Amino acid sequence: MSEEKSPERASGVDRWKATEAAGGKPRRDRRRKGRGTGPHASAHARRYLGTLVALAVLLVACAVGFTPLGERITQGLDIRGGVSVIMAASKPDGSAPTADEMATATSIVQSRVNSLGASETSVQQQGTNSILIQIPGATDAQAAIQTIGQTGKLEFVRMDEIGDADALAKLNAGSEGVRLEEESYTAFLDGSHISSTAVAQSSSSATGDYVVNLSLDPEGSAAFADVTRELAPHKGRIAIVLDGVVNSAPAVQSEITGGQVSISGNFTLEQAKSLKTVLDSGSLPVTLTYSESRVVGPTLGQDSLSKGVVAIAVGVAAVVVYLFLFYRGLGILTMGSLAVFALLYLGLLALLSHFGSFALTLPGLAGMVLTTGSAADSSILVLERFREEVRMGRSIKNAAVSGARHGILTSLDADAVTLVTALALFLVAVGPVKGFGLTLALGIACDVVTMLCFKAPALRLLALGPIQRHPGFWGIAQDLEEAASGQGDAERQRGGVARA
Repeated sequence: MSEEKSPERASGVDRWKATEAAGGKPRRDRRRKGRGTGPHASAHARRYLGTLVALAVLLVACAVGFTPLGERITQGLDIRGGVSVIMAASKPDGSAPTADEMATATSIVQSRVNSLGASETSVQQQGTNSILIQIPGATDAQAAIQTIGQTGKLEFVRMDEIGDADALAKLNAGSEGVRLEEESYTAFLDGSHISSTAVAQSSSSATGDYVVNLSLDPEGSAAFADVTRELAPHKGRIAIVLDGVVNSAPAVQSEITGGQVSISGNFTLEQAKSLKTVLDSGSLPVTLTYSESRVVGPTLGQDSLSKGVVAIAVGVAAVVVYLFLFYRGLGILTMGSLAVFALLYLGLLALLSHFGSFALTLPGLAGMVLTTGSAADSSILVLERFREEVRMGRSIKNAAVSGARHGILTSLDADAVTLVTALALFLVAVGPVKGFGLTLALGIACDVVTMLCFKAPALRLLALGPIQRHPGFWGIAQDLEEAASGQGDAERQRGGVARA
C-alpha cells in the first residue's frame, strides 16, 4: 500500500505541516490575525478609546486638585504634631452620663475645638464616658483643656440675692474669680438667651484689656432691662457668673434696654476668644475633667513620613525593574495602571481633606503602602490571565477580552475580602486605626476604578493591533509559540487516533 495520502484523506496535522513547509502560516493563525479588523473592531476601539479619554480628563482634575501635596492633603496629629487630650465626663450628682448627654457633649466639644482655628481636628467618644480630642498644630495642652473643658454655664445674678457671705466679702473687696457656693444664689437670666457674641478691646482700660460683648434675644433683653431698672437708682451690682465663678460684677449706672451686655475681667485677647468660644457653643450637659494629655512634636512624624515616602519610591522602583525584565512591553501597561491609581488616590484624598473628612496619619500611610502593593498585584494578575489565555490558543483579541474579565473578577474577590476588613476597622476602631481602615478602603476603590477604566480598555485596545504586530516587544512571543506547539501536538494526536 502506498504511504501517500490523497488530499481527501489528509489529516489536519498533515495539512498544517504542508502549510508550514510552503512558508505560510496555519489557517487558524490567519483567521486569528484577521479578527482584529472590521467594523466590530472599530466600534470596540472607539469605545475603549472613549473610556480612556474620559479617564484622562478625570486624572487631570485630580492632579490639579492635589497639587501641591503638602498643602492640599491634610496631615494628622502624629505627622504634623499637636495636642492629644482625653477628658472624662461625669455629672454633678455622681451618676453616669446618658448616651444622649455624651452625644451632646461631644458635639459641643467639636464646636469649641473647631473654633480654636486648627485644621482637621478630631473629637471622638471613647467608651461610655470619655472623649478623645486631637488638635493638630496646637502646642499648649493646658490652654486647650481650659477652653474645651469649661461647662460653659453663664448666669446673671443680682448681688443682693447672693447668700454666700464669704464670696460677697471678697467681691466687695475687689477680688476677681470668686467661686460661689452651690445653691447660694438664683440667676435671673442664663446664657440660653445669648444671640451673638463679639470680642472687643475695652475702652475704659488703660492696659488694653479685652471684653466679650453679648447681644441678648428679645426675652433676655426684657428681663435684663427690668433688673437694671430696679438696680440703677442705688447703683446695684450684677454678678456675671460662668461655671459658678464670678468673672465680673459691674455696678448698674442706668437702665439697659438694648440687650447689649459686656463681660470684663482683665482678659487678654486669647482669654477673651476662649470665653467667646465657650459661650458660642453653649453649656455642656456634663462636667469634663482632665484625664490624659500629650503634646506630639512634628519632628518624629515628619521623619516617619519621609521614610514612608522613600519606602514607597524604592518599592515602586523595584516593581518597575521587575516588570520590564519579566513582562517587557506589558510592563509599561502595568506602570500606567500604577500611575493612574496614584493620581486617583491622591486626588480623592485631597478632595476629602478639602471637606475636612481626612487627615493623613502614620497608620494611614501604612494603609496607602499596603493598598499600592495590592493595586500592583491586581494589574499583574490581569496580565498573567491574558498570557494564559494566549497560551491556551485563543486569539490575542479574544485573550485580551476574556483575560481582562477573568483577571478583574479574581481581583474583585480578593478586594472584597480586604474591603470588609477595612470597613470594619473604620467603623468599629477608634483613633489612628480608623485612618488605616479609611486609606485601605479608599485604595481598594481606586484600584477597582483603575482596572475597569484603564487596565481593561487599554489592554483590549492594544490587542487590536500593536500587540499582534509586535508580540516580541510586548513579551508574548513565547506564549504564542507555546500555543502553536500545543495546537500541533493536539493535531498530531488526533491524526494518530484517526489512523488507528
